[in-house]
Amino acid sequence: MRRRAISVGVLLTVLALVAGACGGGTTAPASSAPAATVAATAAPTAAPAAKTVKIVSSLPLTGSSVTQTTQIVNAIKMALDEINSKVGNVTIQYDSLDDATAAKQQWDATQEAENARKVIADKSVVAYIGTFNSGAAKVSIPLLCQAGIVMVSPANTYPGLTKGPEKGAEKDEPGKYYPGGCKRNYSRVVPADDIQGAVGAIWAKELGAKKVYIIHDTQLYGKGIADVFRAKAKELGIAEAGYEGADKADNYRALANKVKDAGADFVYYGGITQQNAAIVLKDIRAVVTNMPFMGPDGIFEEEFIKAAGPAAEGVYVTFGGVTPDKYTGKAKEWVDKYKAKFGAKDPDVYAIYGYEAAKVVIAAIAKAGEKADDRATILGNVFGTKDFDGVTGKWSFDANGDTSLTVMSGAKVVAGKFAFQKELK
Repeated sequence: MRRRAISVGVLLTVLALVAGACGGGTTAPASSAPAATVAATAAPTAAPAAKTVKIVSSLPLTGSSVTQTTQIVNAIKMALDEINSKVGNVTIQYDSLDDATAAKQQWDATQEAENARKVIADKSVVAYIGTFNSGAAKVSIPLLCQAGIVMVSPANTYPGLTKGPEKGAEKDEPGKYYPGGCKRNYSRVVPADDIQGAVGAIWAKELGAKKVYIIHDTQLYGKGIADVFRAKAKELGIAEAGYEGADKADNYRALANKVKDAGADFVYYGGITQQNAAIVLKDIRAVVTNMPFMGPDGIFEEEFIKAAGPAAEGVYVTFGGVTPDKYTGKAKEWVDKYKAKFGAKDPDVYAIYGYEAAKVVIAAIAKAGEKADDRATILGNVFGTKDFDGVTGKWSFDANGDTSLTVMSGAKVVAGKFAFQKELK
């Protein structure tokens, strides 16, 4: 805590009294005006001391996610550049950390834990933008929670990070991520999979699915969204041809034959590109030509199309928000500025969420004022976000740290590119 400055008027009064007590009675008083008047006309109180705080992002910058995550980093930098990295007397520094490793070519639990501990040790850090993968969030939330550091994710969608079993989570979620009753520190600016998985099943039925084979990549995010899809598909009367996990492998020919033998007319894949989703698709379509195939935002990236090649044609994907070519209002203004700053090509869909996450953190720091370097204050300000007029719309965080925005969309690979199809409800 910084001490209050002593007013000049009070100091003069004290000096005058001391002089009298020391026999300086013949000395004229410093001022004939009352002390209160002296205080009022004295030099203004010194400006608040300048502070420097830091925000850190933890995203997979090694491996095939790098196209999307580099754009998220660019968007965070863009938000800071717009304010010259300052709010009031507070300078905001930014560090971008990689939670992926060369060995895994995707996020790594050990690396994510290392990033979290590095941030905890750096007392200047007041906010953590991340993670990209829900499984990585599972690692860092408990560590950062106990340190009182707020997290704002631009991409995590697994329900169990914030919600309970009634939303498709495991029975001990989300409590286990907040050990010892530490104050909830995790928030996200994207809709969760309890919405995405459900609208995916509804869309599959609209597309004519009658007997679906459900596959997941065995990771937290992939299995979670597959389970939500599965529950909604059952509710809608879609028959289940099969359900199983498929770990990362060099080929899935045996699985492809199971899909064929089960008589499935539709495949739903819950998982990410980095778990070899494209190989799953290619092996299935090698056995059943043009098998309808749907996945979530985990495969909504150019790397999936590149890896799948011609087999990607016609694949359906679901994701939060709408594609950049459909942006309007503030979102359209933002994407135009992004393209002018970083290149003419439209960014991937999660870049805008990186920008939104950064703006929320900046607003929390600005609101904190003299307490901008206090982690608890920043955490409280982020969770207190209400009616935030951002580039993704006007929204609020609920008590769990979830956004009030629920817009979901569907896209399809057409001529080697993701093409917007419709908003999903």
